[in-house]
Amino acid sequence: MKLRFPLFFCVTSLLVASASGAQTKAPQPAEPEAQLDEVLVTGEQPGPGMWRVSKGDHELWILATLEPLPKDLTWRSTSVDAHIAQSQVILAPPDVDVDVGFFRGLTLLPSLLRARKNPDGQTLEQILPHESYMRWLALKVKYLGHWSGDERLRPLVAAYELFSHAVEAAGLSSDQRIWDSIKQSARKHGVPIQTVTLKLPLDDPKGAIRDLDQIPRDAELACLDTTMTRLENDLQSMRRRANLWSRGDIEGLRALPFADQDVACFDAVSSAPGLHDRIQRVKDQVSALWLASATAALEKNASSFAVLPIEAVLRPDGLVEQLRAKGYTVEAP
Repeated sequence: MKLRFPLFFCVTSLLVASASGAQTKAPQPAEPEAQLDEVLVTGEQPGPGMWRVSKGDHELWILATLEPLPKDLTWRSTSVDAHIAQSQVILAPPDVDVDVGFFRGLTLLPSLLRARKNPDGQTLEQILPHESYMRWLALKVKYLGHWSGDERLRPLVAAYELFSHAVEAAGLSSDQRIWDSIKQSARKHGVPIQTVTLKLPLDDPKGAIRDLDQIPRDAELACLDTTMTRLENDLQSMRRRANLWSRGDIEGLRALPFADQDVACFDAVSSAPGLHDRIQRVKDQVSALWLASATAALEKNASSFAVLPIEAVLRPDGLVEQLRAKGYTVEAP
């Protein structure tokens, strides 16, 4: 679960999952692109340096992770392993656990299947401006191959399907290998992992799904348009960004800003009147939970270790800067 938009991913991931399960024929993966300018790093790489947060002789080392990364990357870092070995606790990446119950979740499937489609039943061809629809067709052929998905998918879900398959075709992957390596190191050194998870009971899941129908059409179209623009213009930079992370080049990462389609898609979901306040409240609660966990670790332990998404580390208002604002010393790699 990503820190940036927890409730957004809770709801839309269900929609996407139901969309994938409802297809009569699975999407055929596109062939990897030939003669790409940026060669992906493979083999063993150290990843980026770590941020050090300290107060007196107590310290918290933070590893910033990036998605997506090269599929063939084998990540090991002797420095990370050494810091884990001397730590008293490891803070897991912040997460949200939405509880709707197994059997109750099964009853949601019909609503989810309906919610993945445009509320008025129109197709993408009918709702997209002609130029945007031509772009969608070109990218669909390029990255989704002989996709037999329903063209009545709402733009929000279509954007997710398109982006995830394009990343796959570019030789990138958004898996959990970095965190898996951290857990393996923790087991080897006997260091406990502390989860940082917000338990979120969803009392009215059908109501939350109905709220998706209130998303303004223009906002959903902006989500899909930004996704298509990024795939048209930023795929090479996405691969370059993965290489920079693999080599530990933080300044190089800072120099490659991009229009994150997640922001446009989050804005779309949060523009629904019934979801806006809840999404912001959950975001604030997750941030507060992680900050409380980090502060407690710093106060209690001589050395602690944490893993955060890189945007939470680099953003001017991110979690690391919030620790600095609390009076802790922050040293970048």
